[in-house]
Amino acid sequence: MEISKDARIKAMGAPGEEELALINRLTRRELGADEVYTFTLRLCDNDIDRDFERFDDSALDGLAPMFVGVPGVFDHQWSAKGQTARIYRTQVVGGDGALTADGRPCRYLKGWAYLMRTQENAALIAEIDGGIKREVSVGCAVEQVLCSVCGQPLDQCPHEKGEEYGGQVCCGVLTGAKDAYEWSFVAVPAQRRSGVIKSAGGRLEAEARLGRKYLKSLRRELVRTAGIAEPEAGHALLERVAGRLDEEELLGLIRLYRGRADKLPAPGVQLSYGEEAAPQEPADGAFLI
Repeated sequence: MEISKDARIKAMGAPGEEELALINRLTRRELGADEVYTFTLRLCDNDIDRDFERFDDSALDGLAPMFVGVPGVFDHQWSAKGQTARIYRTQVVGGDGALTADGRPCRYLKGWAYLMRTQENAALIAEIDGGIKREVSVGCAVEQVLCSVCGQPLDQCPHEKGEEYGGQVCCGVLTGAKDAYEWSFVAVPAQRRSGVIKSAGGRLEAEARLGRKYLKSLRRELVRTAGIAEPEAGHALLERVAGRLDEEELLGLIRLYRGRADKLPAPGVQLSYGEEAAPQEPADGAFLI
């Protein structure tokens, strides 16, 4: 059983004057301090998560302003009925000496959120105060996922997430913040300390992961068959070419090179034996007188 004592959500209660001013920038009318309930949450960080992915520092910095005004829902269900709270301030926090799993300075995106003190929200407020609702996960989009081993796009390189290469565990580095569209109360976040969902839902992410593995296998097969049919072509060149091709192009070239490889003459036997046996040397000849 995994137990974490690092609370993702910290109850604050009624906002101060400065906090209330930030909240009222998002409302249609001026709210009073007694009308809202505020809390802080750890949205996401730069540590390696359960999916062997991590945000780079520039992505965290880019996501910070994008999350201001973003609503909170439950389990990433995109429904207006599930909107419960809204983020009104964010800040990237770090510099306390904490390190990530691979030894980098740990940084995380902190958010301040509010919800209305209504009868409908009373139970949720009680659960936040009681530590029941504390795990969160974010929904966002990034420009690309790079391989931590070679720095190339993860879907175009030969490395696999979670595998070890030269003592380094491969992970996907999420770079280039594009959009932040929601955050959710969840039971088990992908990130161990906060959580992250990189797409519209877990099913879509799983399908995308399978698709990336399929393309990697096609690219490896093309490099193998092309290397047999065209041995003068360098391995590095074939890998670069394969990385730029889509499924249809890969399948077509694999069929082409398999056909060429099948027509190549079978390699000769390296050792052959004549009909006549070689003359037998006397045993221990050096010691005969």
